[in-house]
Amino acid sequence: MPRGVKKRDLPAKTCATCGRPFVWRKKWDKVWDEVRYCSDRCRAAKGRPKS
Repeated sequence: MPRGVKKRDLPAKTCATCGRPFVWRKKWDKVWDEVRYCSDRCRAAKGRPKS
């Protein structure tokens, strides 16, 4: 019997900075509703316009 969940079945969101989709990660389990950015780079660039 396979373990875990397939990646296609995980919840996904769109990054508020770059607009790319990203999927749920185990470390975001308790704070998934608060996650808005796909990476630390996007979180740091949240105030800067895209170029």
